[in-house]
Amino acid sequence: MMQGGIIRAFFAFLVSTCLSTSLGALRDAGYKQFDCPGAMEPSKMIPLSAHAVRPADIKVIAGIGDSLTAGNGAGATSFIDVIKQYRGLAFTIGGDKGLENHVTIPNILLKFNPTLIGQSHGVGRVDEANKTQLNVAFPGAKSKDLPREAQELVRKIITHRRINALTDWKLITIFIGANDICFMCQESKKKSLSIQNYEKNLRQAIQILHAGLTRVIVNIVGMFQMQILRIIHNKEHKCKGYHEMICDCAVVKSFDMGAACRSYQKAEMDLQTEALFEDREDFTVVLQPYLFDTDAPPLTSEGKVDLSFFAEDCLHFSQYGHSVAAKGLWNNMMQPVDSKSTSMNLTNAAAIPLMCPDSSCPFIRTKKNSEDCEHYMKDSVMS
Repeated sequence: MMQGGIIRAFFAFLVSTCLSTSLGALRDAGYKQFDCPGAMEPSKMIPLSAHAVRPADIKVIAGIGDSLTAGNGAGATSFIDVIKQYRGLAFTIGGDKGLENHVTIPNILLKFNPTLIGQSHGVGRVDEANKTQLNVAFPGAKSKDLPREAQELVRKIITHRRINALTDWKLITIFIGANDICFMCQESKKKSLSIQNYEKNLRQAIQILHAGLTRVIVNIVGMFQMQILRIIHNKEHKCKGYHEMICDCAVVKSFDMGAACRSYQKAEMDLQTEALFEDREDFTVVLQPYLFDTDAPPLTSEGKVDLSFFAEDCLHFSQYGHSVAAKGLWNNMMQPVDSKSTSMNLTNAAAIPLMCPDSSCPFIRTKKNSEDCEHYMKDSVMS
């Protein structure tokens, strides 16, 4: 979330004498022996349509967002390390450890295309290009920052020596909104963080991608139900100080956080259906809503909040949390638009299998191929 908020929370943390000890080896979730017989190969010819793109056709992957995409705290074993950006572990764009040890979208796609470009690695700031690659997210980002992130991403892609910006298919994932919600309850920020401005900022970022790039699938990770933070806040004493400093609105009881999240979700749904982004066959926007109705935190066998899902600040995802989030996102990408899951059971997430492309429609699912996949199958032949 906000970089400054993390720093303030750290000092509050020291004052309250709640400094936690190292957790030692962190929990993670890999996926062994992922294979999709008959669906791992690319198309024989590079697809002309965004609605006929198989996973193996994706050559470039990129990420836009905030500290969740930057990977803040994902590999942290103490609170002070939450300020570090573990970009290689981020569920949408991280490329560290391999799928067998850590689930991310790039680690899955690398099984389909081992020459994938763009995934981030290691620990580093957004300006450390060799680590961030095409991950332009930065801590503290709000929706108002999306347009400049999109501009920077376009610049990086068209100047990248290994990318053919005209012909390579690109998967660009956007995940934003948590920082907006965390401060929306403040009277001075209500207008700037309104649903109207959220939708405007998201639309403007997509317009920049639309104007600057060809052959793009824009993946929007739907806004999650942030009232989960309130449940954790009420049940876990160690989390109270962090939430009070990092996410103001999580502890303001008069603020309807659920309604705020639902309003952002509606804005995302509206953007997916806008004809503005369906004017070209080589560009589309797909909303992945698997977090829309996920309103319960993960629990241990004793019924307590499973804090192994979270970083030491009880807010960002741990590497295990990122692996779980990646599973849900990938499976949403494989599901038809009108049949996508809108919730995940975070408690039993380790048992969730990764889906393979549907043999009758083996593409990353979009609105158009969900309505009439046969049309796109006629022109799609595997190598």
